[in-house]
Amino acid sequence: MNLDPLTKARAFIFDLDGTLVDSNDQHVEAWECAFRHFGKRFSRDELRAQIGKGSDQYLPEFLSAEEIARFGKEIDKYRGDLFLKDYLPHIRPFPKVQELFQRLHEDGRQIVLATSGKKSETKHYVKLLQIADFITGKTTADDAENSKPAPDIFEAAFAQLDGVPATEALVVGDTRFDLEAARKGGFPAIAVTCGGTDEKTLREAGALAVYRDPAGLLAAYKNRGSSG
Repeated sequence: MNLDPLTKARAFIFDLDGTLVDSNDQHVEAWECAFRHFGKRFSRDELRAQIGKGSDQYLPEFLSAEEIARFGKEIDKYRGDLFLKDYLPHIRPFPKVQELFQRLHEDGRQIVLATSGKKSETKHYVKLLQIADFITGKTTADDAENSKPAPDIFEAAFAQLDGVPATEALVVGDTRFDLEAARKGGFPAIAVTCGGTDEKTLREAGALAVYRDPAGLLAAYKNRGSSG
């Protein structure tokens, strides 16, 4: 019996940062600059370990409740503005994203983007990746009460799918927080290592399969059903 999750999937729910675009290091740098601006210093390793969470889940890892109440909104705005101005224009796609989405679309698979990022970033990425014609919809941090690792964003993405059960809506992410959110929402999930998380960590977090990047996922999708 073929247990390949790609064979069963009728829809795909894709994370963006670290999965489709090479942006995780830039997010780490933007957070580091923002924290430093407000007099807080953390190591790159500490900051990177929490990448994949939205700011509502990210800030409590580094700031006290009193600090969040005092300047949490300002630090998040500072980071967001800095990222848009200094980092977003330089971010590049991982290989074969457009080809992957075109192939899934041609095969009748529905595709929704689900990111903890902001709407302005998501709009930029859709244009950069040239995938607007292939997606059913997209959800951002603005569309959910809680960001990843809460399941809200994936549940909002799932609501945009037509006639697909949760067990056949395959989440694709690059961090353990994507996988945790998928598990909480009842969705199967696979992962890519191009965002910087190693395969062992991703499998332990619940990934049914792990690929190098979207190009590796495309190759596996084309070859699905050839074994097992």
